[in-house]
Amino acid sequence: QVQLEESGGDSVQSGGSLRLSCAATGDTTDTHCMGWFRQAPGREREPVAAIDTDASTVYVDSVKGRFTISQDNANNRLYLQMNSLKPDDTAMYYCAAGTLKHCVRYYSRDSIYARDFSYWGQGIQVTVSS
Repeated sequence: QVQLEESGGDSVQSGGSLRLSCAATGDTTDTHCMGWFRQAPGREREPVAAIDTDASTVYVDSVKGRFTISQDNANNRLYLQMNSLKPDDTAMYYCAAGTLKHCVRYYSRDSIYARDFSYWGQGIQVTVSS
């Protein structure tokens, strides 16, 4: 089992920045794919970005160029640096982990599949005001 815990959420003004962190504990041996998802009130959960053990990354179009996903494998941490935040970025953000090796090879900017992720954090709120 893998446990994931997000931190770093906050309320910021439009144009501001935040850095989300996700700490993974437990048996992380087979967590080859990590990702961030988000869900705004009244909307479906949507992918944000993913990274695999090759450090390959993929982003959805709405965040590309503004968000950066990264990982610290030695310390089992995942990060999401969010710059130029917009009110539309307001959502609950979830860290997720999966076992699919080289997962980014199978993804594109509009297809990061939640079904590939077996472990999920509780989520953390990000609020961007205009």
